[in-house]
Amino acid sequence: MDNAAGLSPRTGLGGAVGTATLAPAKYVNPSALPQVLIATNEPWGTYHVRSLLAEAERRDMRLTQLVPDRSHISLADPVPVARPEDALHADLLVVSGAGDWPLECAARFPQLPLMASSLAYLGPQEAPGAARLRRRLHGITSSSPAESRAFASHLGTRRHIQVVGSPQTDDLPVRRPEAGLVLVLTSVTHPDGTGTAAPGTELLLSAAKALHESGRRILVGLHPRENRTLWKQYEVSDVPSVQASARADVAIGIPGTAFPLVVAVGTPAIGCVGPALSVPDYLLSVCSSTIDNAVDAVAAVAEAQLPDDVILADAVGPIGNSARRLLNAWACHGRGPALSPR
Repeated sequence: MDNAAGLSPRTGLGGAVGTATLAPAKYVNPSALPQVLIATNEPWGTYHVRSLLAEAERRDMRLTQLVPDRSHISLADPVPVARPEDALHADLLVVSGAGDWPLECAARFPQLPLMASSLAYLGPQEAPGAARLRRRLHGITSSSPAESRAFASHLGTRRHIQVVGSPQTDDLPVRRPEAGLVLVLTSVTHPDGTGTAAPGTELLLSAAKALHESGRRILVGLHPRENRTLWKQYEVSDVPSVQASARADVAIGIPGTAFPLVVAVGTPAIGCVGPALSVPDYLLSVCSSTIDNAVDAVAAVAEAQLPDDVILADAVGPIGNSARRLLNAWACHGRGPALSPR
């Protein structure tokens, strides 16, 4: 979705946009394509890369996510993956943060140009290994001004960060809310080898129960790594949470990457914030309100409203052509003439 006027259905928040024209289908030898390797803080979290595939194909760029092994990769996953030892050719390495896996991958490819791109929110504290990346970074990108401030803290840097927008906002759904429907945005309850977890599921489960008992219908937007059985008593959305938010009157959940995007659709959001939760302030700023007790959920949902346009623009960033801007940024810092902005 390109929105020259701003965030649907809001106005005045968008960046400069255009329309993408797809080239005719053609055969391209995959080995001749410019290669970008991507290492994320969630090593098997290919959902962070999926929204970039169409733009990468348009511009004949091959994206490959580095994974420790294929144990958590579905055969149906469209994102190309490879172990570092099998990635024989590349023009650029992109890390999504300074977690253990990105650091390991950066060490495995010391000669590759390196970029950092924030593909999901990170805590506002400097990562322990950030200094090992800083001296190598050719460039840094983030989705919004607010996220760039948090990403700068995570990397421990004062360098310029290019704001490119979130690729997930390139195709925002048209909001058609269903009366009484509340979207519950989960996080991950239990950490495992695929990534960390955020506290607060018990609070969110209790809030969902209170809303259901008050007469609200519950639709669960499940985090890709969340335990589905915890939410089996409710309808679980079969589309990603940002798409599902177009159906909801209000969203409630543990503040995370999806929150600014859901609010960009035009759906107010309530944050469930337990005492152990630590998230960047900008994720809280887009919330209509926050609760730390499930008994407050019904009133918070009834009174929910959108943040003002200034807060939303700061948290969401430019709308439309974000995948193109991000891949252009990568192209500018890769090696060889095959990588060039388009």
